[in-house]
Amino acid sequence: MKALAIACFSCLILFAAGASAGEMKVIELKDGSAITGEPVSLSGGIYTVRSDSLGMIKLEESKVRVIRPIAPANSAAPGASVSGSGAEVRSLQEKMMSDKEVMSMIQSLQDDAEFKKLMEDPEFMKSVNAGDVAALSADPRFVKLLNNPTVQDIQKKVK
Repeated sequence: MKALAIACFSCLILFAAGASAGEMKVIELKDGSAITGEPVSLSGGIYTVRSDSLGMIKLEESKVRVIRPIAPANSAAPGASVSGSGAEVRSLQEKMMSDKEVMSMIQSLQDDAEFKKLMEDPEFMKSVNAGDVAALSADPRFVKLLNNPTVQDIQKKVK
């Protein structure tokens, strides 16, 4: 349950922060191709991506399968078993990001005052980005946000 919430907040961060502007990502398209670039924004169903090789490009959201971080050089090989909640969080993120209804629900949380306040807290964001379940579980604001009706709906849909 908490891994789902962390995955949800990670996806929220992706979209609320201008699709993780400033961070290079791999954008996998439904046709099987992949683009490495910096997602700059998502507006009106169109991603704007800055790519070193392609320049500034626009991609229809409907053509994107998943946006994921570039794997560090020392990370496990694709398909390798990764223990703990990190693998579960990544799996849930991919599942959520490929579901337009879930992504719409996640994006709607950007207007939630409590969520906005948490996004501005550097320590909270550090815990979310690190997938630190223990720190988040100990934070009463996180526990309260788990009871947000939209978060509850997302959790039901992804289960």
